[in-house]
Amino acid sequence: MDPDSVKSTLSNLAFGNVMAAAARDYQKEVLAQEKAASSSNNQEVDLDELMDDPELEKLHADRIASLKKEAEKRQVLQRKGHGEYREIGEGDFLGEVTGSEKVIGHFYHKEFYRCKIIDKHLKALAPKHIDTKFIKVDAENAPFFVTKLGIKTLPCVILFRKGIAVDRVVGFQDLGGKDDFTTKTLELLLVKKGIISDKKEGEDDKDDDYDESKSRTVRTSVNTDSDSD
Repeated sequence: MDPDSVKSTLSNLAFGNVMAAAARDYQKEVLAQEKAASSSNNQEVDLDELMDDPELEKLHADRIASLKKEAEKRQVLQRKGHGEYREIGEGDFLGEVTGSEKVIGHFYHKEFYRCKIIDKHLKALAPKHIDTKFIKVDAENAPFFVTKLGIKTLPCVILFRKGIAVDRVVGFQDLGGKDDFTTKTLELLLVKKGIISDKKEGEDDKDDDYDESKSRTVRTSVNTDSDSD
């Protein structure tokens, strides 16, 4: 056989193998692109189906309704004076206490340093616990309710439920007995007493363990026991 002919034949075979390999690679690439396109199309279809899912639409609608209801509730409470720490006079006291389900009332003396400490902490808590109303009353200018509630020691924080005095924080005896307690310490005490909630916003505040049999009305009750530090 002619050497040149053999060389030509081998060269042609080598070229053919290269072309065949190139053709296979091209075919693989085309198939991969088609597969990727098909996967993308399927994903788009799945997303479209999700957007039209009635259960998802219901969840979205329920969430919107819940947010709207919560906003309306907040507006109602703010109109009643919730969300801020306010000073009121004796003439407004009864209406403020009976006008909200939960009220924290601080009876203070303007010259007492510890009353100013309580002021600082209650002012910080009021915006965080909008379900509860936070008020302060100058004890010197509210002799009727000071007598009616049996207040003997200041600061005295009275806790009201539906116009009923259910508990109190007298001085700092429940706060470690020192002036440097934190706002969180007071907050935890008030949560424990059931006048504010530690639940996240939007959750129901049921207070199932509240016992009204131990409480007394502002209008009729007098505490003859002296408060002490």
